[in-house]
Amino acid sequence: MEKSYFIGVDIGTQGVRVGISDESGKLVTIHDVSYETKHPQFGWAEQNPDDWWNGFVTSLNACLEDCSTDIVGKIKTLGVCGTSSTVLAMDAMGNAMGQALLWMDSRAKKQARIINETKHDVLKYCGGEVSVEWMIPKTLWIKENMPEIYEAAFKIVEDIDYFNYRLTGVCCASINQATCKWNYVDDCGGWNQEFFNMIGLDDYKEKIPTDIKRVGEVIGTILPGMADILGLPKDIKIIQGATDACQATYGNGVIEPGQLATIMGTSFVHQAVCQEPIFQDGIWGPFNKALTDDFWMLEGGQISAGSITKWFVKEFNINRPDAYAYLAEEASKIPIGSDGVIVLDFFQGNRTPYKNANLKGNIFGLTLKHSQFHIYRAILEGIAFGMKNILDNFKNQGYEINTIVGSGGVTKNPVWLQIIADVTGAKVVINECTDAGVLGHCVLGAVTAGVYGDLKEAVDHMVHSKSIVEPNLENTKKYQKVFDRYIRLYESLKDIMNEEDVL
Repeated sequence: MEKSYFIGVDIGTQGVRVGISDESGKLVTIHDVSYETKHPQFGWAEQNPDDWWNGFVTSLNACLEDCSTDIVGKIKTLGVCGTSSTVLAMDAMGNAMGQALLWMDSRAKKQARIINETKHDVLKYCGGEVSVEWMIPKTLWIKENMPEIYEAAFKIVEDIDYFNYRLTGVCCASINQATCKWNYVDDCGGWNQEFFNMIGLDDYKEKIPTDIKRVGEVIGTILPGMADILGLPKDIKIIQGATDACQATYGNGVIEPGQLATIMGTSFVHQAVCQEPIFQDGIWGPFNKALTDDFWMLEGGQISAGSITKWFVKEFNINRPDAYAYLAEEASKIPIGSDGVIVLDFFQGNRTPYKNANLKGNIFGLTLKHSQFHIYRAILEGIAFGMKNILDNFKNQGYEINTIVGSGGVTKNPVWLQIIADVTGAKVVINECTDAGVLGHCVLGAVTAGVYGDLKEAVDHMVHSKSIVEPNLENTKKYQKVFDRYIRLYESLKDIMNEEDVL
């Protein structure tokens, strides 16, 4: 039987990554290109969509150069995942009309508040309220603050919609993003016109993609001219993707209840599936059919994680090539609890469980005896506390998680992984392939191409565990006391963090 290959594309915060996998889940090649994020105002974050596309072309070319002509000819599918709610205006030719509002951009606070004040029934399917980060508040912000661009735009889209349109000429959206971030409720008929009328987006059918496709569904065959430009087979199928974190759920092999898939990068995103919907204010969801038709999806998120360690390296001038390995080694010498230093990990607000963009990062408990390494370890612990806070919310609804399957850059940091295991009391599983977003598309591609009969069979053949970090339960008991202080510190400071700046 002829061997097949699959392409996964991951449009990340710091760069775009392209990989090619075989039927066993082995990435035969992978390349990436970095790009910049601009912050023109406090709380704003923008990227140039041309940087994504150019980075994709460069990375894809490098991958194809690594492969024989025989392998390239056997590539069956290509799928794109991207950051969640990274929003841009696009013209009918597939050109971006200005900068994209990155997922972490929080300028649409007023619009999110207006949406949440409706108390509309559709909001119960996203945890009771929308986030300032999400697609619909950002679309409303563009309409109100950039009316000329809004009116001239063919569509307001997310990053993967932009890619898929350029690749196929089909303007559509993923049920994953529509369900999780666009207030689309499949079981209730999809879009709710009354809701969109209430918030001032009565023209949503003209301005956002309303052709909704399942994750893994074929959008279309690549445009012939685009196949020539990219050097791809003319019969390659472009399949629908999801947010990078959701796509990583497939790549992590988490497709049944009982485990948590966590993408550990610039931000942390935590996802699980359940057979019955769970309605809880401290959780995003429940999202129906966002991953598969068989389950509901629950989600938690930490908007700042790896970005805080990156901030530390820059601001504390850790100017050495092995900065993160060096800091991890020094942090390992600091005792549990960082000798009283506690970090609140709200450096760009809080996604869950507090859903508050006004929250700020805090470093508490400093004395003259503390070093920069105490602060660094406290950052690692603080982000782990934020993770525990989310897992506790899951647990409060009867959904207990004992296994975390991690992917992303943090998986290269054994000190941090042990802290996460100890704080949460859950074992952390790391797979052989930590580029789970890329692999997730290859898994779906293998099902779409008919190599495997269903998702479970594909996961069994393509996702392989590498190591397990077991929690030290004695440390877990100690961390509970520090975690309690973390919560008390938040409670003590939340009011002042919600105040407007005094100057």
